[in-house]
Amino acid sequence: MLKKINWIIWLSLVILWNYGFPQASPFEDVMVAVFLSILFIIIQLLQSRYLKKSSSGSKFKKR
Repeated sequence: MLKKINWIIWLSLVILWNYGFPQASPFEDVMVAVFLSILFIIIQLLQSRYLKKSSSGSKFKKR
């Protein structure tokens, strides 16, 4: 579910970029999309690390 939300946010930002800066060259469009992709990959890695830490730190452990 979190991946879908991240993808929707990424897509929205790419669309906002394209409509907000219509005079941008195709190269700039690609660069912004690549930058946003890398940013969201980093965010997903941080989210997965946080989820692993929070789930492994449970007070109730099986014996």
